[in-house]
Amino acid sequence: MTETKVNEAICETEQVHHVKTPYKRELVWRNIILMAILHLSALYGFYLAITAVQFKTIIFFNFIAFFSSFGIQCGAHRLWCHRTFKAKLPLQVILMVLQTMALQNDIFEWSRDHRLHHKYSDTDADPHNSSRGFFFSHVGWLLCRKHPDVKEKGKTMDMSDLVNDPLVKFQRAFYIPLVILIWGAVPTYIPYYLWGESLWNAWFVCVMLRYASVLNLTWCVNSAAHMYGMKPYDGSIEPVEADMRHYLVGEGFHNYHHTFPWDYSASELG
Repeated sequence: MTETKVNEAICETEQVHHVKTPYKRELVWRNIILMAILHLSALYGFYLAITAVQFKTIIFFNFIAFFSSFGIQCGAHRLWCHRTFKAKLPLQVILMVLQTMALQNDIFEWSRDHRLHHKYSDTDADPHNSSRGFFFSHVGWLLCRKHPDVKEKGKTMDMSDLVNDPLVKFQRAFYIPLVILIWGAVPTYIPYYLWGESLWNAWFVCVMLRYASVLNLTWCVNSAAHMYGMKPYDGSIEPVEADMRHYLVGEGFHNYHHTFPWDYSASELG
């Protein structure tokens, strides 16, 4: 599928008008427990960040937090999902590595869910449907089974461009070992070997706190950026120019993005 066809497919927003599929929320306790462990670990990491770690570790934490978020927004989002620009292989590899560091599913799965989100925005076929409330669109959608409409419509999404992308296929095939190396080992051992930070501090600050921070910033695009802000480009949709847009790596200009998803820039400001 060409870049033009990708964006045409995404821009043809559909509403789910058929009789609603019977749905009973089913919690996924494994995910609930893992999310609880992650956020408790992140709180402990925050405590260590302000009481115990070296200043170099704080700088490194901010560095990898920014660039792993960049891997999502520039890589998975703008390049692979929306095909808003072209990149040569070296840049693609860098973006794939950064996207893996963010640990938000592989490029294929992330892009499929996001294309579904655009095509069926804020309906039952939207994986993080904001009409179900702030908590659901922020994190709750990861704590329960998918709505049947998400599964049904997900099967209809044209993903042929990513199915045939060698780098996307490579990441998907080796995702678990890549995550262990890039998400976990590298951020832990760099502070340990380069400036003598303890492995304990490096793990809780540079992995757990960093991961939870980037996750929540990304989730704010699904929740806050669909609720709190202005709608200067299209008042008929839920996405807004979020009040906290400047803290979301540009992704808070969400009314603009849903109106012009083919634009590589975050807003008309460039």
